[in-house]
Amino acid sequence: MIDLRRLRYFLAVATARSFTRAAEALHMAQPPLSKRIQELEAEIGTPLFDRESRPLDLTPAGRLLFEQAMQVEQRMDQMAITMRQFVAARRPRLVIGLVPSGFHARLPEMIRRYRRIAPEVQVVLSEMTTVEQIAALKDRRIDAALGRVRVEDPALVREVLREEAMLLALPFDHPEAQGDGPVDLHLLETTPLIVYPSGQSPSFADHILSLCHDHGLHLCETIEVRELQTALILVAAGMGACLVPEAARLMGRSELRFRSVKQSMKAPVILYHRPGDISYELQMLFRTFTEAYAEWEAAALA
Repeated sequence: MIDLRRLRYFLAVATARSFTRAAEALHMAQPPLSKRIQELEAEIGTPLFDRESRPLDLTPAGRLLFEQAMQVEQRMDQMAITMRQFVAARRPRLVIGLVPSGFHARLPEMIRRYRRIAPEVQVVLSEMTTVEQIAALKDRRIDAALGRVRVEDPALVREVLREEAMLLALPFDHPEAQGDGPVDLHLLETTPLIVYPSGQSPSFADHILSLCHDHGLHLCETIEVRELQTALILVAAGMGACLVPEAARLMGRSELRFRSVKQSMKAPVILYHRPGDISYELQMLFRTFTEAYAEWEAAALA
């Protein structure tokens, strides 16, 4: 059986048509390379190179071996690619459905934390509405869903990871923008409320409007937009106010002010998954959120 390493040395010399240039390309000295070729020729039983020609030329046996060796090398390269693809395909994956407007502020840090805890797991994020999340979980297109809207569905498990306080985002020049204490949301009876996302229900906009109704607020005007970023831009432009989860403060602009509110307003962080799912990937996701929230709460109290 021909040694594959000698075969690669042979291809290098045949391609370079020079022992010297082949040795340089292989990052080895010329004498050992010449010895390996001589061993190959002895193994086959015939010379492979016409050493009297310049540049170096192949003998008829050498040309035949070159053709065969090229095919072997191509097959070896393809085998290596195929195995890498196989290993990559078997790499554990966690596909998370995500409501676009809900988690942008803390999401990058959460993903970094997860990758530190479970570096072997490939994390895939898929943006979708709450309704799309529920359908994707049932169809097994995603493994978990993160949202802020409570959905009653016996086919899924709903885990409330955190109840996050809500803040009122106001333009910097609004009369209630300054101050340290909580602001009364009855100001929304004269200031338009910007909600997000618009479109398919249930959504975070529905959650906000339901809370406002529960507190007996009579909203003067409601403006619906698709994204949190758009809502904050409109607030910065002086077009109204917006109720946002506390983490959204990280997305603030110089034209904005965030005020706590007198009314009890919470934005849940909810993880949905399929019943009986005790996979390592999902357990590490729980661990990520648990540790992160514990650290952030400790820092806030310090």
